[in-house]
Amino acid sequence: MTTSSSTQAGLPISLEFFPPKTPEGAEKLAAVRQHLYALKPEYCSVTYGAGGTTQEGTLQTVKAIQAEGFDAAPHFSCIGASKASVRAQLAQFQAEGIRRIVALRGDLPSGYGGFGEFRYASDLVAFIREETGDHFHIEVAAYPEMHPQARNPQADLKAYAAKVQAGANVALTQYFFNADAYFRFVEDAEALGAFIPVVPGIMPITNSSQLLRFSDACGAEVPRWIRTRLEGFGDDKASIQAFGLDVVSDLCEQLRAGGVPALHFYTMNQAAPVLAICERLGL
Repeated sequence: MTTSSSTQAGLPISLEFFPPKTPEGAEKLAAVRQHLYALKPEYCSVTYGAGGTTQEGTLQTVKAIQAEGFDAAPHFSCIGASKASVRAQLAQFQAEGIRRIVALRGDLPSGYGGFGEFRYASDLVAFIREETGDHFHIEVAAYPEMHPQARNPQADLKAYAAKVQAGANVALTQYFFNADAYFRFVEDAEALGAFIPVVPGIMPITNSSQLLRFSDACGAEVPRWIRTRLEGFGDDKASIQAFGLDVVSDLCEQLRAGGVPALHFYTMNQAAPVLAICERLGL
């Protein structure tokens, strides 16, 4: 559902939200979405907690976005799941008119024993294709700087290529701040025969302690010069946000110049940072 205005600016965008935990949160997120719809996103994705802990909230948020006239994709993780439970979930998605899925392995919830019937995201992608043919447009994750649990970059690339061979349509990357990492990943993936579009995931910088905590947890590299500058600002929120806007807008310009197919924004359920970046980019 790419719209003419985003196409004219030359770059489709998509937006990621996480499901709110309270009725107040749901109201706040609905207001945030209304602001962000000015960007005419191609679709919105909605995340999913460890072991599917927010499954119901994810589906409710997806349905709300669809009711607002936009395409929406639930994140769907398979760790700890059975084929029967995944089959039932796919049937529910189809009944709700959902045509896109972000298919992920997911993280084991703490204290959880085994993997269930799906060990890798590629197993989930293959199963979705076996069960539903081409009904779903399947997005998968890509890690330009390597998945934090991968043995080495080569093993990580092979796992990615397996998802593509299993039937993924598009990849969304973990966020990064080094455009070269993205372009090198695409080149290495194509060398393994993985030729689907790879959409860079973009994380606005608005809060330095949160960013560094997230990045350490998910294996995203925050270059030393960015870390040092952020630490230098201390608690000066306005300076952090102005610096973050410069850094992330510049990254997006480099990606656009290199011919990326689209941009996927990790909104953190906030409108202003994404709107500021897109305004800077003329989107």
